[in-house]
Amino acid sequence: MLSLRVFLRLFLYSILLLVPLLSMAQKKKYRPRVGSSIVDDSTKNVYGPQTTKWTTEEDIFYNRNNYRAVDTLITNYHRWTNVQKSNYFYKDLGNVGTAMSSIFPLMPKNIGVSSGFTSFDPYWDNEEPKYFDTKSPYSRMYLIWGGNSRSMARIEFSRNINPRWNFGFNYHPMNIDKQIQRSRKGDKQTTSHYYDAYTSYRTKDDKYSILVNFRRIRHRVKENGGIDTVGSLLPMGIFDTNASPLLTTAENIDLRTNYHVFHQYKIGSALQIYHTVDRYKQLRQFFNTSADAAYFTINNPNEFGALDTLRDKSKFKYFQNEFGVKGRASKLFYNFYYKIRHYSYSLLRLPDTDDPAIPTGYYKGTENYLGARASLEFDSLFVLSGWGEIMPDGNHRLEAKLNTPWLDAQLKQLQSKPAFMQNYYYGGHNTWNTNFSNTQNLNLNAFLKGKLGLLSISPGFNYTLLSNYIYFKENEQPQAGRISPVQSSGVQHLVSPEVRLQVGLWKRFFFRPTVIYTRFIENAEDALRIPELFINTQLTFEGFMFKKNLQAQIGFDLHWQSDYYALGYDAPTSQFYVQNTTVMSAYPLADFFINGKIKRGRFFVKYHNLLQAFRGIGVTSDTPRSRVANIGYIATPGYPGQRNILDFGFELILFD
Repeated sequence: MLSLRVFLRLFLYSILLLVPLLSMAQKKKYRPRVGSSIVDDSTKNVYGPQTTKWTTEEDIFYNRNNYRAVDTLITNYHRWTNVQKSNYFYKDLGNVGTAMSSIFPLMPKNIGVSSGFTSFDPYWDNEEPKYFDTKSPYSRMYLIWGGNSRSMARIEFSRNINPRWNFGFNYHPMNIDKQIQRSRKGDKQTTSHYYDAYTSYRTKDDKYSILVNFRRIRHRVKENGGIDTVGSLLPMGIFDTNASPLLTTAENIDLRTNYHVFHQYKIGSALQIYHTVDRYKQLRQFFNTSADAAYFTINNPNEFGALDTLRDKSKFKYFQNEFGVKGRASKLFYNFYYKIRHYSYSLLRLPDTDDPAIPTGYYKGTENYLGARASLEFDSLFVLSGWGEIMPDGNHRLEAKLNTPWLDAQLKQLQSKPAFMQNYYYGGHNTWNTNFSNTQNLNLNAFLKGKLGLLSISPGFNYTLLSNYIYFKENEQPQAGRISPVQSSGVQHLVSPEVRLQVGLWKRFFFRPTVIYTRFIENAEDALRIPELFINTQLTFEGFMFKKNLQAQIGFDLHWQSDYYALGYDAPTSQFYVQNTTVMSAYPLADFFINGKIKRGRFFVKYHNLLQAFRGIGVTSDTPRSRVANIGYIATPGYPGQRNILDFGFELILFD
């Protein structure tokens, strides 16, 4: 019998083989015929970005006719990693595809239960499917060849089976070699495969419409644990190519799937009834063998066995239904809904319990939500919207958002349940059993927007107040693991003024600095760790070259943040934690890039970490430690960042 992995591969290959046939079928159907059954498509491009439109489920839900042309812009096209796409608001472990953590505090996504394993969320959250309306088959092939065998691809296909029915899929593989102690080409650290398939349909009278998608990712990372501290005696410390990692056999696997359906029936423009359903699963596993025994303190060795292969495994699932009514009356959109969510959380090893309400081996339950949304849209530039949601236990969400040509502002206030992983965990290297209270989170941000000639300026601030904040900290005596969760007894109270600028220089040159200053009003237990200054800057040339045959963006990116005690990383639990031993030194991370477009093809060339190519020259065993500390940047304490390296990528979009 075929394994699931083999079956999925055969299914994917079958779809890829069908693409040319589907393309020819639609091309024949939509080919314009003028006076003859023979058309010479070679003399004129009938189809293109303007005939291939896409939208999101959110726009359809809010009854916005907001179909957009396919993106062919080259601005910041060179930012291909998740850290760069986030403008360095996230950090990783120094290599593409590794665990990630936000520099600034984030609001919870849900007010109900969650798994608590969030370090690989960005690789899942950034892949929400789009829904297309095409007049010809649409294909996109995006390939990246990063230095030291850091490769990534994206394959998209979409086509209309008829004017009201569309089908498409995306495939996004990521294969990243180790950057520390890489033995050969193909010595992988990250192997990730994401794919989705989607379809949308509406009836002739537009009364009924339905959106369906399936998404899956299997994200596998071989954990290196950072650099052995003994390696600091080497001439270049943790940046030395002879430095050894702390782990050699450990790995984390994050597997997620989601089935999603949204459908609605339109009684009139002022009233629609709708229903959404989601079936979500997150399976997280950690492995290691006796080769890494020195790194760990084994929890309950009599139960878990000798220092041979250890495996920790958790599974979080939910089945969710939302029923509601919505509609638009002139400029006002309204929505009322009821949501029910059945969930379960299980661990590979969960001891028996005397509580009959908690079956051995897993937790499960049902959550109920009532909510409402509203949006007042005077035009596409002036929108005031709100969202309220409440559960019977008092957990709630209140959100308000204002977008105008001169001001953007947002308010979020949430009370939410602790994550399962924060309350209970029983693994080979860590264990705890807590009973944390619900958390309270408040965030307010506002930014003015102004433009005077070639100068655009947007000053503003972020204000955050956290109560009952839950975080992880390093154990002083790690008999039961290296870290443990803690709920703060005070509050975390901070404000971050921010200024964003764009200055046009001689029309084709642009300077784009962003500066964020963070000040703590109160930070109980020193639970939050944020750099005082955070700066992103870009200097570019943008325009056409070679008789307008090449559109180009050429320039430099610079990121810098001040010294601070950044969060450390614990591999067995894939959690970031508060540590007080290693300071992340300020380091100017500079990239040089060229983005270009020739007809419908885009490409980039980027040299990453430009300064390290010069700062590392001349380092010997006699070099002062202060000099060695500044030859490269540290992504996370103990983890050297990506060394200077050349990346290249290109994209081809086809519309027939």
